[in-house]
Amino acid sequence: MLRILLLGAISGFPWVLIGSSLSLWLKEDGLSRSTIGWAGLIFAVYAFNYLWAPLIDRFQIPILTKKIGHRRAWIVIMQVIILACLCAWSALNPTENLTLLITIGLIIATASATQDITVDALRIEQIGKNESKSMAAGAAVSVVGWWSGYKLGGVVALFTAQYFENIGINNYWQITFLILGLVIILMNIGLMFVHESTSIDRKSKQKEIDLLIQNKIGSKNIISNLVSWIGSTMGGPIISFFRNNGFSIAIGILSFVFLFKIGEAFLGRMSIVFYKEIGFSKGDIAIYSKTLGWITTVVFTLLGGLFVIRSGVLKAMFLAGILMASTNLLFTALAWSEKSELLFAVAVIFDDVAAAFATVAFVAFISLLVDRTYTATQYALLASIGTAGRTTLASSSGALVDWLNGDWGIFFILTAIMVIPSLICLWLIKDKLKLNEK
Repeated sequence: MLRILLLGAISGFPWVLIGSSLSLWLKEDGLSRSTIGWAGLIFAVYAFNYLWAPLIDRFQIPILTKKIGHRRAWIVIMQVIILACLCAWSALNPTENLTLLITIGLIIATASATQDITVDALRIEQIGKNESKSMAAGAAVSVVGWWSGYKLGGVVALFTAQYFENIGINNYWQITFLILGLVIILMNIGLMFVHESTSIDRKSKQKEIDLLIQNKIGSKNIISNLVSWIGSTMGGPIISFFRNNGFSIAIGILSFVFLFKIGEAFLGRMSIVFYKEIGFSKGDIAIYSKTLGWITTVVFTLLGGLFVIRSGVLKAMFLAGILMASTNLLFTALAWSEKSELLFAVAVIFDDVAAAFATVAFVAFISLLVDRTYTATQYALLASIGTAGRTTLASSSGALVDWLNGDWGIFFILTAIMVIPSLICLWLIKDKLKLNEK
Protein backbone atom coordinates (compact mmCIF):
# COMPACT_ATOMS: atom_id res chain seq x y z
CA MET A 1 0.00 0.00 0.00
CA LEU A 2 2.92 2.38 0.62
CA ARG A 3 4.21 1.63 -2.86
CA ILE A 4 0.76 2.29 -4.31
CA LEU A 5 0.62 5.58 -2.34
CA LEU A 6 3.86 6.75 -3.95
CA LEU A 7 2.73 5.70 -7.42
CA GLY A 8 -0.45 7.74 -6.95
CA ALA A 9 1.58 10.81 -5.97
CA ILE A 10 3.82 10.42 -9.02
CA SER A 11 0.72 10.30 -11.21
CA GLY A 12 -1.02 13.28 -9.60
CA PHE A 13 1.84 15.75 -9.41
CA PRO A 14 2.05 16.72 -13.14
CA TRP A 15 -1.58 17.92 -12.97
CA VAL A 16 -0.35 20.70 -10.65
CA LEU A 17 1.92 21.93 -13.44
CA ILE A 18 -0.56 21.97 -16.33
CA GLY A 19 -3.62 22.57 -14.15
CA SER A 20 -3.77 25.16 -11.37
CA SER A 21 -0.20 26.47 -11.77
CA LEU A 22 -0.50 27.08 -15.50
CA SER A 23 -4.02 28.55 -15.17
CA LEU A 24 -2.98 30.99 -12.45
CA TRP A 25 0.24 31.89 -14.30
CA LEU A 26 -1.78 32.79 -17.40
CA LYS A 27 -4.41 34.62 -15.33
CA GLU A 28 -1.82 36.77 -13.57
CA ASP A 29 -0.19 37.61 -16.89
CA GLY A 30 -3.48 39.10 -18.08
CA LEU A 31 -4.86 36.39 -20.36
CA SER A 32 -8.63 35.96 -20.68
CA ARG A 33 -10.83 33.25 -19.15
CA SER A 34 -11.53 31.84 -22.59
CA THR A 35 -7.82 31.60 -23.39
CA ILE A 36 -7.16 29.83 -20.08
CA GLY A 37 -10.05 27.45 -20.72
CA TRP A 38 -8.92 26.60 -24.24
CA ALA A 39 -5.34 26.15 -23.00
CA GLY A 40 -6.80 23.27 -21.02
CA LEU A 41 -7.13 21.36 -24.29
CA ILE A 42 -3.64 20.06 -23.57
CA PHE A 43 -5.34 17.72 -21.10
CA ALA A 44 -7.02 16.05 -24.09
CA VAL A 45 -3.86 14.01 -24.61
CA TYR A 46 -4.92 11.95 -21.57
CA ALA A 47 -7.97 10.95 -23.56
CA PHE A 48 -5.87 9.30 -26.25
CA ASN A 49 -3.04 7.64 -24.34
CA TYR A 50 -4.71 4.27 -24.91
CA LEU A 51 -3.57 4.59 -28.54
CA TRP A 52 0.04 4.04 -27.55
CA ALA A 53 -0.66 2.06 -24.36
CA PRO A 54 -0.16 -1.27 -26.22
CA LEU A 55 3.40 -0.21 -26.99
CA ILE A 56 3.98 0.51 -23.30
CA ASP A 57 2.77 -3.02 -22.52
CA ARG A 58 5.12 -4.59 -25.06
CA PHE A 59 8.10 -2.33 -25.84
CA GLN A 60 11.08 -2.38 -23.47
CA ILE A 61 13.42 0.57 -22.95
CA PRO A 62 16.94 -0.54 -24.00
CA ILE A 63 19.36 -1.03 -21.10
CA LEU A 64 17.12 0.77 -18.57
CA THR A 65 14.50 -2.01 -18.54
CA LYS A 66 17.11 -4.60 -17.56
CA LYS A 67 18.47 -2.31 -14.86
CA ILE A 68 15.29 -1.22 -13.07
CA GLY A 69 12.37 -3.12 -14.66
CA HIS A 70 9.91 -2.64 -17.51
CA ARG A 71 7.36 -0.41 -15.77
CA ARG A 72 9.83 1.70 -13.79
CA ALA A 73 11.98 2.36 -16.87
CA TRP A 74 9.04 3.99 -18.65
CA ILE A 75 8.19 6.12 -15.61
CA VAL A 76 11.76 7.39 -15.23
CA ILE A 77 12.00 8.38 -18.89
CA MET A 78 8.75 10.36 -18.68
CA GLN A 79 9.83 12.07 -15.45
CA VAL A 80 13.05 13.22 -17.11
CA ILE A 81 11.04 14.72 -19.99
CA ILE A 82 8.76 16.59 -17.54
CA LEU A 83 11.81 17.92 -15.69
CA ALA A 84 13.33 19.21 -18.94
CA CYS A 85 10.03 20.95 -19.79
CA LEU A 86 9.95 22.73 -16.42
CA CYS A 87 13.42 24.06 -17.12
CA ALA A 88 12.17 25.32 -20.51
CA TRP A 89 9.13 27.01 -18.91
CA SER A 90 11.40 28.84 -16.51
CA ALA A 91 12.83 30.80 -19.46
CA LEU A 92 9.50 31.86 -21.04
CA ASN A 93 7.08 34.78 -20.78
CA PRO A 94 3.41 33.77 -21.37
CA THR A 95 2.34 36.92 -23.21
CA GLU A 96 5.35 36.83 -25.53
CA ASN A 97 5.66 33.08 -26.06
CA LEU A 98 2.14 31.72 -25.54
CA THR A 99 2.29 29.22 -28.42
CA LEU A 100 5.64 27.80 -27.29
CA LEU A 101 4.49 27.75 -23.66
CA ILE A 102 1.35 25.77 -24.53
CA THR A 103 3.41 23.44 -26.74
CA ILE A 104 5.70 22.65 -23.81
CA GLY A 105 2.59 22.16 -21.66
CA LEU A 106 1.38 19.65 -24.26
CA ILE A 107 4.70 17.79 -24.00
CA ILE A 108 4.31 17.67 -20.20
CA ALA A 109 0.75 16.36 -20.61
CA THR A 110 1.89 13.72 -23.11
CA ALA A 111 4.71 12.54 -20.85
CA SER A 112 2.35 12.52 -17.87
CA ALA A 113 -0.33 10.60 -19.79
CA THR A 114 2.28 8.07 -20.93
CA GLN A 115 3.56 7.78 -17.39
CA ASP A 116 0.02 7.16 -16.12
CA ILE A 117 -0.29 4.11 -18.38
CA THR A 118 2.54 2.30 -16.66
CA VAL A 119 1.86 3.72 -13.18
CA ASP A 120 -1.68 2.32 -13.25
CA ALA A 121 -0.47 -1.04 -14.58
CA LEU A 122 2.21 -1.25 -11.90
CA ARG A 123 -0.37 -0.37 -9.23
CA ILE A 124 -2.83 -3.04 -10.36
CA GLU A 125 -0.07 -5.63 -10.61
CA GLN A 126 0.79 -5.09 -6.93
CA ILE A 127 -2.51 -6.87 -6.11
CA GLY A 128 -3.64 -10.40 -6.98
CA LYS A 129 -6.35 -11.18 -9.53
CA ASN A 130 -10.01 -10.87 -8.47
CA GLU A 131 -9.09 -9.59 -5.00
CA SER A 132 -11.82 -6.98 -5.09
CA LYS A 133 -11.47 -5.92 -1.45
CA SER A 134 -7.73 -5.47 -1.81
CA MET A 135 -8.33 -3.72 -5.12
CA ALA A 136 -10.76 -1.31 -3.44
CA ALA A 137 -8.23 -0.66 -0.67
CA GLY A 138 -5.51 -0.17 -3.29
CA ALA A 139 -7.77 2.18 -5.23
CA ALA A 140 -8.36 4.25 -2.07
CA VAL A 141 -4.64 4.45 -1.29
CA SER A 142 -3.85 5.27 -4.93
CA VAL A 143 -6.37 8.11 -4.90
CA VAL A 144 -4.91 9.40 -1.62
CA GLY A 145 -1.52 9.33 -3.32
CA TRP A 146 -2.85 11.08 -6.43
CA TRP A 147 -4.51 13.84 -4.43
CA SER A 148 -1.44 14.14 -2.20
CA GLY A 149 0.73 14.67 -5.24
CA TYR A 150 -1.79 17.13 -6.66
CA LYS A 151 -2.84 19.03 -3.53
CA LEU A 152 0.50 19.14 -1.69
CA GLY A 153 2.25 19.88 -4.98
CA GLY A 154 -0.20 22.75 -5.36
CA VAL A 155 0.63 23.98 -1.86
CA VAL A 156 4.34 24.01 -2.72
CA ALA A 157 3.65 25.76 -6.04
CA LEU A 158 1.34 28.45 -4.66
CA PHE A 159 3.31 29.29 -1.52
CA THR A 160 6.57 29.33 -3.46
CA ALA A 161 5.10 31.64 -6.11
CA GLN A 162 3.60 33.85 -3.38
CA TYR A 163 6.94 34.04 -1.57
CA PHE A 164 8.93 35.04 -4.65
CA GLU A 165 6.25 37.56 -5.62
CA ASN A 166 6.32 39.13 -2.14
CA ILE A 167 10.08 39.62 -2.20
CA GLY A 168 9.82 41.46 -5.50
CA ILE A 169 10.87 38.89 -8.11
CA ASN A 170 9.00 39.58 -11.37
CA ASN A 171 9.36 36.13 -12.89
CA TYR A 172 8.21 34.37 -9.74
CA TRP A 173 6.35 31.61 -11.60
CA GLN A 174 9.41 30.76 -13.68
CA ILE A 175 11.50 30.34 -10.50
CA THR A 176 8.69 28.29 -8.95
CA PHE A 177 8.83 25.77 -11.80
CA LEU A 178 12.51 25.15 -11.08
CA ILE A 179 11.65 24.43 -7.45
CA LEU A 180 8.95 22.00 -8.59
CA GLY A 181 11.62 20.25 -10.66
CA LEU A 182 13.28 19.22 -7.39
CA VAL A 183 10.06 17.41 -6.44
CA ILE A 184 10.33 15.41 -9.68
CA ILE A 185 13.85 14.32 -8.72
CA LEU A 186 12.73 13.22 -5.23
CA MET A 187 9.89 11.17 -6.74
CA ASN A 188 12.33 9.34 -9.00
CA ILE A 189 14.42 8.42 -5.98
CA GLY A 190 11.32 7.09 -4.22
CA LEU A 191 10.35 5.09 -7.31
CA MET A 192 13.43 2.92 -6.89
CA PHE A 193 11.83 1.46 -3.74
CA VAL A 194 8.72 0.27 -5.63
CA HIS A 195 8.85 -3.49 -6.22
CA GLU A 196 8.26 -4.74 -9.76
CA SER A 197 7.87 -8.41 -10.54
CA THR A 198 8.44 -9.95 -13.96
CA SER A 199 5.16 -11.28 -15.35
CA ILE A 200 6.00 -14.43 -17.28
CA ASP A 201 2.28 -15.25 -17.55
CA ARG A 202 1.51 -11.94 -19.27
CA LYS A 203 4.31 -12.38 -21.78
CA SER A 204 3.35 -15.96 -22.58
CA LYS A 205 -0.30 -15.03 -23.21
CA GLN A 206 0.76 -12.17 -25.47
CA LYS A 207 2.95 -14.58 -27.44
CA GLU A 208 0.04 -17.02 -27.73
CA ILE A 209 -2.03 -14.35 -29.45
CA ASP A 210 0.96 -13.48 -31.67
CA LEU A 211 1.10 -17.13 -32.77
CA LEU A 212 -2.67 -17.31 -33.25
CA ILE A 213 -2.61 -14.36 -35.65
CA GLN A 214 0.50 -15.69 -37.35
CA ASN A 215 -1.15 -19.09 -37.93
CA LYS A 216 -4.15 -17.39 -39.51
CA ILE A 217 -1.83 -15.51 -41.85
CA GLY A 218 -0.42 -18.87 -42.87
CA SER A 219 3.22 -17.99 -43.38
CA LYS A 220 6.26 -17.36 -41.22
CA ASN A 221 8.57 -14.58 -42.29
CA ILE A 222 9.62 -11.14 -41.13
CA ILE A 223 6.49 -9.47 -42.52
CA SER A 224 4.06 -12.01 -41.03
CA ASN A 225 5.84 -11.78 -37.67
CA LEU A 226 5.52 -7.99 -37.73
CA VAL A 227 1.84 -8.13 -38.72
CA SER A 228 1.05 -10.65 -35.97
CA TRP A 229 2.90 -8.55 -33.38
CA ILE A 230 1.07 -5.37 -34.38
CA GLY A 231 -2.29 -7.17 -34.51
CA SER A 232 -1.78 -8.72 -31.09
CA THR A 233 -0.43 -5.53 -29.54
CA MET A 234 -3.07 -3.12 -30.86
CA GLY A 235 -6.12 -5.31 -31.35
CA GLY A 236 -5.82 -7.89 -28.58
CA PRO A 237 -6.76 -5.60 -25.64
CA ILE A 238 -9.86 -4.23 -27.40
CA ILE A 239 -11.04 -7.65 -28.60
CA SER A 240 -10.57 -9.02 -25.08
CA PHE A 241 -12.61 -6.17 -23.53
CA PHE A 242 -15.60 -6.62 -25.86
CA ARG A 243 -15.42 -10.43 -25.63
CA ASN A 244 -15.42 -10.40 -21.81
CA ASN A 245 -18.34 -7.97 -21.47
CA GLY A 246 -20.40 -8.39 -24.64
CA PHE A 247 -20.85 -5.63 -27.19
CA SER A 248 -23.87 -3.79 -25.72
CA ILE A 249 -22.56 -3.84 -22.14
CA ALA A 250 -19.10 -2.76 -23.33
CA ILE A 251 -20.65 0.24 -25.10
CA GLY A 252 -22.66 1.04 -21.96
CA ILE A 253 -19.48 0.94 -19.84
CA LEU A 254 -17.65 3.22 -22.24
CA SER A 255 -20.56 5.68 -22.32
CA PHE A 256 -20.75 5.84 -18.53
CA VAL A 257 -16.98 6.27 -18.17
CA PHE A 258 -17.00 9.09 -20.76
CA LEU A 259 -19.80 11.04 -19.07
CA PHE A 260 -19.24 10.46 -15.35
CA LYS A 261 -16.89 13.32 -14.38
CA ILE A 262 -17.76 16.00 -16.94
CA GLY A 263 -19.42 18.26 -14.36
CA GLU A 264 -16.50 17.94 -11.98
CA ALA A 265 -14.10 18.82 -14.79
CA PHE A 266 -16.03 21.95 -15.78
CA LEU A 267 -15.92 23.11 -12.16
CA GLY A 268 -12.27 22.13 -11.65
CA ARG A 269 -11.04 23.86 -14.81
CA MET A 270 -12.45 27.23 -13.78
CA SER A 271 -12.34 26.97 -9.98
CA ILE A 272 -8.99 28.69 -9.46
CA VAL A 273 -10.02 31.50 -11.84
CA PHE A 274 -13.29 31.83 -9.90
CA TYR A 275 -11.43 32.02 -6.56
CA LYS A 276 -9.16 34.75 -7.94
CA GLU A 277 -12.03 36.78 -9.38
CA ILE A 278 -14.01 36.86 -6.13
CA GLY A 279 -10.98 38.17 -4.25
CA PHE A 280 -8.99 35.30 -2.75
CA SER A 281 -5.17 35.45 -2.84
CA LYS A 282 -2.76 32.65 -3.77
CA GLY A 283 -2.15 32.12 -0.05
CA ASP A 284 -5.89 31.78 0.65
CA ILE A 285 -6.25 29.30 -2.21
CA ALA A 286 -3.24 27.32 -0.96
CA ILE A 287 -4.67 27.08 2.57
CA TYR A 288 -8.32 26.36 1.79
CA SER A 289 -8.29 24.64 -1.58
CA LYS A 290 -4.98 22.78 -1.32
CA THR A 291 -3.96 22.17 2.32
CA LEU A 292 -7.43 21.88 3.85
CA GLY A 293 -8.64 20.12 0.71
CA TRP A 294 -5.83 17.58 0.94
CA ILE A 295 -6.67 16.65 4.55
CA THR A 296 -10.34 16.26 3.65
CA THR A 297 -9.51 14.25 0.55
CA VAL A 298 -7.25 11.83 2.41
CA VAL A 299 -9.81 11.17 5.14
CA PHE A 300 -12.80 10.71 2.84
CA THR A 301 -10.89 8.73 0.26
CA LEU A 302 -10.09 6.17 2.93
CA LEU A 303 -13.69 6.24 4.15
CA GLY A 304 -14.82 5.93 0.53
CA GLY A 305 -12.57 2.90 0.10
CA LEU A 306 -14.14 1.36 3.19
CA PHE A 307 -17.62 2.04 1.79
CA VAL A 308 -16.67 0.37 -1.50
CA ILE A 309 -15.36 -2.67 0.38
CA ARG A 310 -18.51 -2.95 2.52
CA SER A 311 -21.22 -1.97 0.04
CA GLY A 312 -19.77 -2.78 -3.36
CA VAL A 313 -18.57 -0.69 -6.28
CA LEU A 314 -21.94 -0.06 -7.95
CA LYS A 315 -23.65 1.45 -4.90
CA ALA A 316 -20.58 3.62 -4.38
CA MET A 317 -20.73 4.87 -7.98
CA PHE A 318 -24.36 5.98 -7.68
CA LEU A 319 -23.76 7.69 -4.33
CA ALA A 320 -20.65 9.41 -5.72
CA GLY A 321 -22.60 10.83 -8.65
CA ILE A 322 -25.29 12.25 -6.37
CA LEU A 323 -22.65 13.77 -4.08
CA MET A 324 -20.81 15.44 -6.97
CA ALA A 325 -23.99 17.06 -8.27
CA SER A 326 -25.04 18.24 -4.81
CA THR A 327 -21.71 19.74 -3.75
CA ASN A 328 -21.34 21.72 -6.98
CA LEU A 329 -24.35 23.75 -5.87
CA LEU A 330 -22.36 25.04 -2.88
CA PHE A 331 -20.24 27.02 -5.32
CA THR A 332 -23.43 28.64 -6.59
CA ALA A 333 -24.09 29.83 -3.04
CA LEU A 334 -20.51 31.13 -2.82
CA ALA A 335 -20.85 32.95 -6.15
CA TRP A 336 -24.12 34.65 -5.17
CA SER A 337 -22.99 35.75 -1.71
CA GLU A 338 -20.48 38.24 -0.37
CA LYS A 339 -16.86 37.07 -0.11
CA SER A 340 -16.89 34.60 2.80
CA GLU A 341 -13.92 32.57 3.95
CA LEU A 342 -16.25 30.28 5.92
CA LEU A 343 -18.45 29.52 2.91
CA PHE A 344 -15.31 29.11 0.77
CA ALA A 345 -13.95 26.55 3.25
CA VAL A 346 -17.29 24.69 3.39
CA ALA A 347 -17.62 24.56 -0.42
CA VAL A 348 -14.04 23.33 -0.84
CA ILE A 349 -14.38 20.70 1.89
CA PHE A 350 -17.60 19.19 0.55
CA ASP A 351 -16.38 19.35 -3.04
CA ASP A 352 -13.25 17.45 -2.04
CA VAL A 353 -15.36 14.91 -0.13
CA ALA A 354 -17.42 14.24 -3.26
CA ALA A 355 -14.37 14.18 -5.54
CA ALA A 356 -12.50 11.80 -3.25
CA PHE A 357 -15.44 9.44 -2.94
CA ALA A 358 -16.09 9.50 -6.69
CA THR A 359 -12.49 8.94 -7.63
CA VAL A 360 -11.88 5.94 -5.37
CA ALA A 361 -15.11 4.31 -6.55
CA PHE A 362 -14.26 5.02 -10.19
CA VAL A 363 -10.70 3.66 -9.90
CA ALA A 364 -11.92 0.48 -8.19
CA PHE A 365 -14.65 0.11 -10.81
CA ILE A 366 -12.38 0.19 -13.86
CA SER A 367 -9.57 -1.73 -12.09
CA LEU A 368 -11.95 -4.69 -11.66
CA LEU A 369 -12.83 -4.63 -15.37
CA VAL A 370 -9.31 -5.04 -16.81
CA ASP A 371 -7.80 -8.25 -18.20
CA ARG A 372 -4.38 -8.87 -16.59
CA THR A 373 -2.98 -9.91 -19.97
CA TYR A 374 -3.42 -6.29 -21.08
CA THR A 375 -3.37 -4.42 -17.77
CA ALA A 376 -1.79 -1.20 -19.02
CA THR A 377 -3.75 -1.01 -22.26
CA GLN A 378 -7.24 -1.76 -20.95
CA TYR A 379 -6.91 0.48 -17.89
CA ALA A 380 -5.51 3.23 -20.11
CA LEU A 381 -8.42 2.75 -22.53
CA LEU A 382 -11.03 3.13 -19.80
CA ALA A 383 -9.23 5.92 -17.94
CA SER A 384 -8.53 7.87 -21.12
CA ILE A 385 -12.13 7.64 -22.29
CA GLY A 386 -13.11 9.12 -18.92
CA THR A 387 -10.53 11.82 -19.44
CA ALA A 388 -11.88 12.47 -22.95
CA GLY A 389 -15.18 13.61 -21.50
CA ARG A 390 -13.48 15.75 -18.88
CA THR A 391 -10.95 17.43 -21.16
CA THR A 392 -12.49 17.86 -24.59
CA LEU A 393 -15.84 19.14 -23.34
CA ALA A 394 -14.52 20.99 -20.26
CA SER A 395 -12.14 23.01 -22.42
CA SER A 396 -15.15 25.16 -23.28
CA SER A 397 -15.68 25.97 -19.58
CA GLY A 398 -14.16 29.46 -19.84
CA ALA A 399 -16.19 30.22 -22.94
CA LEU A 400 -19.33 29.04 -21.11
CA VAL A 401 -18.68 31.46 -18.23
CA ASP A 402 -18.15 34.28 -20.74
CA TRP A 403 -21.37 33.30 -22.57
CA LEU A 404 -23.16 33.51 -19.21
CA ASN A 405 -21.70 37.02 -18.81
CA GLY A 406 -19.66 35.92 -15.81
CA ASP A 407 -22.65 34.49 -13.89
CA TRP A 408 -20.73 31.90 -11.91
CA GLY A 409 -23.84 30.78 -10.02
CA ILE A 410 -25.63 29.54 -13.15
CA PHE A 411 -22.38 27.98 -14.36
CA PHE A 412 -22.11 25.81 -11.24
CA ILE A 413 -25.79 24.78 -11.49
CA LEU A 414 -25.10 23.53 -15.02
CA THR A 415 -22.10 21.52 -13.76
CA ALA A 416 -24.41 19.79 -11.25
CA ILE A 417 -26.85 18.79 -14.00
CA MET A 418 -24.06 17.30 -16.12
CA VAL A 419 -23.73 14.18 -13.92
CA ILE A 420 -27.26 12.89 -14.62
CA PRO A 421 -26.68 11.26 -18.07
CA SER A 422 -23.85 9.08 -16.71
CA LEU A 423 -25.99 7.73 -13.87
CA ILE A 424 -28.71 6.81 -16.38
CA CYS A 425 -26.12 4.82 -18.40
CA LEU A 426 -24.92 3.00 -15.27
CA TRP A 427 -28.48 2.15 -14.21
CA LEU A 428 -29.19 0.54 -17.59
CA ILE A 429 -26.19 -1.84 -17.42
CA LYS A 430 -25.79 -2.41 -13.67
CA ASP A 431 -27.34 -5.91 -13.61
CA LYS A 432 -25.12 -7.29 -16.39
CA LEU A 433 -21.68 -6.03 -15.34
CA LYS A 434 -18.95 -8.60 -14.64
CA LEU A 435 -16.93 -7.07 -11.81
CA ASN A 436 -15.85 -10.29 -10.04
CA GLU A 437 -16.60 -8.84 -6.63
CA LYS A 438 -15.73 -11.28 -3.83
